[in-house]
Amino acid sequence: MSRIRIFDTTLRDGEQSPGVNLNRMEKLEIAKQLERLGVDVMEAGFPAASEGDFQAVKLIADTIKNVSVTALARTRKEDIDRAYEALKNTPNPRIHVFLATSPIHMTYKLKMTPEQVMEQSVKMVKYAKERFPEVEWSAEDATRSEWPFLAELIEQVIEAGATVINLPDTVGYTTPEEYGKMFKYMKENVPNIDRADLSCHCHNDLGMAAANTMAAIENGATQVEGTINGIGERAGNVALEEVAVALKIRGDRYGFETGLKLDEIKRSSDLVAKLTGMYVQANKAIVGRNAYAHESGIHQDGVLKNAETYEIITPELVGVSSNTLFMGKHSGRHAFKDKVNAFGVEMSEEEIKSAFKNFKTLTDHKREVTDDDIYTLIMEVKTEQSAIEKYTLQTFQVNYGTQNITTATVSLNTPEGETIQTAATGNGSVEALYRTIAELISYDQKLLDYQINSVGGGKDALAESHVQLSVEGQAVNGRGTAQDVLEASANAYINAVNRYLLKTQATKEEVVNG
Repeated sequence: MSRIRIFDTTLRDGEQSPGVNLNRMEKLEIAKQLERLGVDVMEAGFPAASEGDFQAVKLIADTIKNVSVTALARTRKEDIDRAYEALKNTPNPRIHVFLATSPIHMTYKLKMTPEQVMEQSVKMVKYAKERFPEVEWSAEDATRSEWPFLAELIEQVIEAGATVINLPDTVGYTTPEEYGKMFKYMKENVPNIDRADLSCHCHNDLGMAAANTMAAIENGATQVEGTINGIGERAGNVALEEVAVALKIRGDRYGFETGLKLDEIKRSSDLVAKLTGMYVQANKAIVGRNAYAHESGIHQDGVLKNAETYEIITPELVGVSSNTLFMGKHSGRHAFKDKVNAFGVEMSEEEIKSAFKNFKTLTDHKREVTDDDIYTLIMEVKTEQSAIEKYTLQTFQVNYGTQNITTATVSLNTPEGETIQTAATGNGSVEALYRTIAELISYDQKLLDYQINSVGGGKDALAESHVQLSVEGQAVNGRGTAQDVLEASANAYINAVNRYLLKTQATKEEVVNG
């Protein structure tokens, strides 16, 4: 079978999802999982966007060795230079430069003529090629561009050194027939097209990202760009897991394969959902919790007689295991360490010690601890940035009754080492708890979003909370876990404030060093 390369942009386009704000350690853990998944190219971020983005891209590039790491850049020298500084230590660096080519973008956004767009693209591809062996050039809003102009421009940037040409459906506007025809046109009308790979990048605004991607593959695309769980701006990008499994299951129809380790799909999906706070809908294809569930009596009867009657994909194919080995309070450190190794997660002895302590605390209240519980505890330790003094929750109490005013009392340890306490009321338990915490913290705060989710099932399930706060006008995310939903909620709120402190410290250091 012919090979389709997988270009993952979860850490760049995916992180641009509204409400998503990953720290460096979270990005690194996702990058490591993408490496285990077997993506061919990993777009780590946009280094010129901020110092934080630059440092995250550099950390990933310095760590990941088995995947080609790339970064986004505008067709500007300073962007390309910044990308090179972030990527120069990775074994297979590449750069992804872009410029809009549609009439509406050139006229109203760029305020450039087609001739100027062509000149700038060629000039910057040549400049990038002096630094990177692989240069990808993207025609932003390609699907609303004029094909003859686009074909001429592609010919010129390939001549200048571009090795990959990306034709994105930037606003999710096209249809499968139109998108396929565009790729076919470029294959037939760009004389030197054989010197570059054709890449597709589909957004899902009209719900056709997967269908458009498959049409591109049928018409000459050899690289697919997308994200885990289909996250991204607006309605998101094509979900890479859907494309990979579709090519596997319908190999008879398409005749292509990817290099993805399909049994790592569920773990990748869970990690991205956990760290971004963008939970997967139950009926999501491939990775939704209902994707392999059968409620209809007719369906259940058929599956019991022969699974293929209603299951075209086995759960095991994508890493969904029906045989879960539970661990409990009698499980020792060695068994816990074996579980960490089975996940493929690298942890120092100090990190294992911390995670094992949290595991033992959980087993005091939960008889059977699942793989999902343990993975959540591990990620709490792996993604926590502890380079600052921060607020910590000491104690809290909430008094609630249908006939009473809800009151919360909270004690916090401050970054200065003091213990502070107060009480406040609210219309419900969470509101009272958050009002109390807000009174103890001397920053302007506003709760923008609040979510609570269970890890696994059962009445003793571990609770996981995500919040987004505006602290002094800056949007920050927070995540917290606990067996009690109110404790998880409190941890998430405090975690968001601590992330604000970390960002503030990083900004101060940047000014001092700058």
